Amino acid sequence: MLSMKTAHSELIEMVKDKIVAALKGTGDLVQATAETASQIPAITIMDTRQVGNSVTEAIANVASRLVRGAVRIGADLEYAAKGIMVGVLRGTNEAGTEVLNTISHAAQVTIRDTVAAGADVGAAATGLVAGAIQGAGELGISAENAAAAAAAGALKAAGEVGSTVFDTVRKVVTQPVTGVKVVLKEPETALLSK
Repeated sequence: MLSMKTAHSELIEMVKDKIVAALKGTGDLVQATAETASQIPAITIMDTRQVGNSVTEAIANVASRLVRGAVRIGADLEYAAKGIMVGVLRGTNEAGTEVLNTISHAAQVTIRDTVAAGADVGAAATGLVAGAIQGAGELGISAENAAAAAAAGALKAAGEVGSTVFDTVRKVVTQPVTGVKVVLKEPETALLSK
């Protein structure tokens, strides 16, 4: 059995290879990112034989690697973030995790890593909401609830960074995305921590 460090290194290479191949081949960054993201949580869960914290950790690892990979190769973060969300939902659905919490957590981690990479948080937030809406359709849950969960997670992460990032994210997540109006469940002031 591979060590976790070796397995993580191999996952990073898989992420980078799939994103690069998507950009060179079909150009379908959303599909390549979603496919990669959907495989990693299941692999991580099977390797650790634990579901609880390992799913949360897997989501964080997936989002971090995919954001870093996308930024490194200059990919459009709107499409990368959409693929992250769709893929995480496909991958964690098999593990039976609570979908809306998964959406919120994936959005929170993706925004946090996007900020850390100095990349476009507005594009990432738009992609996350669009991905949650698409994933909702695939899982048979409410698109409005999925969009609200993605927006809440994105705003929570943005609020931890500061008011400028928060305002940027709020501006994009309160606009309709793919025809779905985002209605926040929590007051925005509760999400701004700085």
